Amino acid sequence: MEVRTVMHWDGGWAWMAFMPLLWIALIGLIVWAAVRLTQHQSGRDQGRDRGQPPRETPEEILDRRYASGEIDADTYTEARERLAKNRLRPR
Repeated sequence: MEVRTVMHWDGGWAWMAFMPLLWIALIGLIVWAAVRLTQHQSGRDQGRDRGQPPRETPEEILDRRYASGEIDADTYTEARERLAKNRLRPR
């Protein structure tokens, strides 16, 4: 009498080789999603991906204030010169 062990699965060894890769990919996806969600909630993205414009530079703020009439031409010119001088000076 012969006793046989039935261990024949179609592609069983291929699945055994593929399963660790599947688990690594799944865990990686979960970690990526968790990091992405925590960065978005903590506000570390500085307005990116939320439709907000990036922060204005001092020159852009000055240009906007001059264009809207908040400051006159003399004040604008003086402030521009001060900004340019401070940018050239090493810190």
